[in-house]
Amino acid sequence: MQELFSIHVILTQTHTVQSPKGQVSMVLFEGSCDCDFFHGRILPGGVDTQRDGTLSARYMLEGVDDAGTPTRIFIENNGAWNADGSCTTHPMIRTDNPRLAWLEEAALTGGITGHETGVDIHFYE
Repeated sequence: MQELFSIHVILTQTHTVQSPKGQVSMVLFEGSCDCDFFHGRILPGGVDTQRDGTLSARYMLEGVDDAGTPTRIFIENNGAWNADGSCTTHPMIRTDNPRLAWLEEAALTGGITGHETGVDIHFYE
């Protein structure tokens, strides 16, 4: 498995509800991506919904590709926490950039590592 890119995420707010059937949290975030083929930031509205050991994040990045072409990338990243505390995700990507359309077909998995103000999301092929 090779890491293709990562996104540096800063958590900004968390909203939680606890019901008799379980807890649900919505985690709002911002962040950026700086890799070989894309440089940009997460647009306002990124949210990760966490419940019952699962997560479902949706967000859009805006920036430029390595040729300077304006680009938007949408990511839906669904996953679950493993018994060892790690998280495995299965991202789905859409982009308006034909040069990056290969991301829409790539067999991607993801992982998460923590840092002081949030997490880094890693994308592997």
